[in-house]
Amino acid sequence: MKQLIISLGRQVGSGGHKIAEALAERFSLPLYDKNLIAELAAQRELDPETLRKYEEAPRHPYLSRSIRGLSNSAEAGLAGMQFLFLREKAAKGDSFVVLGRCSGYILREFPGLISLFVRGDLADRVASIQQAHHLTQDEALEFIRKGDKRRAAYHNEHCPTQWGHGDTYDLTINSSRLGLSGTTDFLEDYIRRRIAAEP
Repeated sequence: MKQLIISLGRQVGSGGHKIAEALAERFSLPLYDKNLIAELAAQRELDPETLRKYEEAPRHPYLSRSIRGLSNSAEAGLAGMQFLFLREKAAKGDSFVVLGRCSGYILREFPGLISLFVRGDLADRVASIQQAHHLTQDEALEFIRKGDKRRAAYHNEHCPTQWGHGDTYDLTINSSRLGLSGTTDFLEDYIRRRIAAEP
């Protein structure tokens, strides 16, 4: 099989993580999500719990600064390590699924890349977060608001493209329309068609 890199961005509560897991299983590919932190920590002999504090987070505007393109930000440093890790994997010809981490942009030069974005209706997202985290409706709304804001800020800090905008991805899909299983089936079919269309 030719190289296949599935990059999946997602709104909080849209089911994007479960869809990424299912696609990784269906295509027999490794999934890089939070486990990427553990790999980086092991490679560099760092504490994974310390790294997790800065994962997929924008730089703190009052605690960081850049001089000649170099930043003292822990968030930016971790982002750079993750970007390098993914580029090295892709440059070796590895195939994988990656959740977020600006992967649709940082791996854009690899022809095997397919970039996806999963969104969902707010009511469905709220219900999903309420169930997963045992929150009230208002608490779930705030959880979603903060999570989406953080993801957008992280993406927009590192990429010239806009998080969640249709032009940024090959395909965006609303998981509320088909449900998680139906959305996964649709995306699997789309990916297989893309593979078959490659010269």
